[in-house]
Amino acid sequence: MQLMQDLSLKVICCNKCDRLLKHCKEVSVKKKRMYQGDVYWGKPVPGFGDYNSSALIVGLAPAAHGANRTGRMFTGDGDDGMGSSDFLMSSLYRAGYANQPTSRSSSDGLLLNGVYLTSIVKCAPPANKPLKSEIENCTQYLHMELDLLKNLKVIIALGRLSFVQILKVLEERGACISKPRPKFSHGNIINIGDKFPALITSYHPSRLNTQTGRLTLEMLDQIMDIVTKM
Repeated sequence: MQLMQDLSLKVICCNKCDRLLKHCKEVSVKKKRMYQGDVYWGKPVPGFGDYNSSALIVGLAPAAHGANRTGRMFTGDGDDGMGSSDFLMSSLYRAGYANQPTSRSSSDGLLLNGVYLTSIVKCAPPANKPLKSEIENCTQYLHMELDLLKNLKVIIALGRLSFVQILKVLEERGACISKPRPKFSHGNIINIGDKFPALITSYHPSRLNTQTGRLTLEMLDQIMDIVTKM
């Protein structure tokens, strides 16, 4: 636990990407002016969840008004609609991985059991599009998380970009990825070998995907059901 807490502190104090740090702070200042007194995190966001988890869920990056607001991975903006965080959390709740179906603030009492949440990039990027150099700068933290999560059986990649980067990281860790390389599609299960967690792909629970029906609650629940049985 102490090693994971030390890693979280390293993430929070990271200053490698000037563009991302500037954007996080600018969003924070602008929001404070709009809502007078709203306190924004405005820094890199470490992973969150059960340190002894068997499942790791990896998104692309914190949302500007989600985790960048609260400092906790996959925390929504608190509106009345079901954003990506509540969409994911409701599925985790039904599968028994979360003690509540919503994720709204860092003090809302949310606890995870058997699952850990993180992202490829730890800072909220402009237009939700990190640069290649920013992804590369953050890769070290994903490696550190994988080093510390000793009981992993499966990694769930949310979205194509997360999937591509996870494959790259696993290769860097010695995994032999088949050629032609696996392609991204929802519900794909990729077994990389006994020494590595299996990789499952899912559409990201973004508003674009959930409101258009590309990703439904039933589809995400099916992914969690697969994870539970592994």
